[in-house]
Amino acid sequence: MPSIPMLFRLAALLLLSALAQALAQSPPPQPPAVVGRAWIVADLTSGQLLAAERPDERVEPASLSKLMTAYLVFGALRDKKIALEQQVAVSESARRAPGSRMFIEPRRPVSVDQLIRGMVVQSGNDACIALAELVSGSEEAFVQRMNKEAERLGLKGTRFMNASGLPELQHYSTARDLYLLAAALIRDFPAEYATYYSQREFRYNNITQPNRNRLLWLDPTVDGVKTGYTEAAGYCLISSSRRGPRRVLAVLLGSTSESSRAQESQKLLNWGFQAFDAVRLYGASQVVKEIEVWKGVADRLQAGLRTDLVVTVPKGQAEKLKAELLAQSPLLAPVAEGQQVGVVRVTVEGRVIGEYPVLALQAVPAAGLLGRAWDTLRLWVK
Repeated sequence: MPSIPMLFRLAALLLLSALAQALAQSPPPQPPAVVGRAWIVADLTSGQLLAAERPDERVEPASLSKLMTAYLVFGALRDKKIALEQQVAVSESARRAPGSRMFIEPRRPVSVDQLIRGMVVQSGNDACIALAELVSGSEEAFVQRMNKEAERLGLKGTRFMNASGLPELQHYSTARDLYLLAAALIRDFPAEYATYYSQREFRYNNITQPNRNRLLWLDPTVDGVKTGYTEAAGYCLISSSRRGPRRVLAVLLGSTSESSRAQESQKLLNWGFQAFDAVRLYGASQVVKEIEVWKGVADRLQAGLRTDLVVTVPKGQAEKLKAELLAQSPLLAPVAEGQQVGVVRVTVEGRVIGEYPVLALQAVPAAGLLGRAWDTLRLWVK
């Protein structure tokens, strides 16, 4: 039996070993101090959240609500329910919209394209109402669609009461939901996003109004997304920057001034690029591994991913990435092409970055009766 001093020495060695292992693991990058009520910064290239402060706190989204209005309008254009050149009749309710406006008039022709620019660039509440009425017949019916779409996109902390973001007690969202909404807009409507959200100014009815997103002038890599302000919401900005193959998205809510929201958003974008690297592990449809199949016409199939697998890691840690395929076992035929057959688990220094579905890149039909019986016996023995 070891002596008491020996036990103390063993305990000390174990403690030193654990401490050395902990010190060997690099601490995560610390985000900058940010002036704002809530914020999120994420890498859209990988879909990874990099840092956040109070991401699920309920807030008044102000004109950031217009992202959902735009999302539904772009969907209507895609489905050919409306057209860009279509002339829109302006209602009195649209003309009388309070707050920021593009100054549409009932007797002056306005196209869908002009209304979108008025909504995105000038943040026109009147443009939002006109578009809502065009798509759904009334703003009330359009708001029902906004909430239905929010549910489909997984916006669990969001509820819309109007198409423009004017203050109402039950009109609210969160930084996390607004990130998901902006990411969906960029992902699902890339051409429309590129067309409208980087425009610095727009002139309608002999009135030129600038885009309130100051980063469009300050940073050439920024191409959107949307500002918002009310007294209760404070100064808000969703910003997106593309540098090389990477796109970083920042949501800042409740800052103190126009200049502050631009400055603080720039901090978050820069930190996202400077503190992290995006690493492409596998390409779309690239074979990750061959997997054993039982009771099929073939005994192996090729497995891979539907899209590129990109992960974001702190600077200097790319070489510490490890990817492990966890395949379904036993995998029984029939297996359809595109069926999930496992996951790739990605870790850095033992910390799980994420798990990504691995799909069958080919179909494997079931074998005949004799083949299935033979594999049943082999599995039983195994």
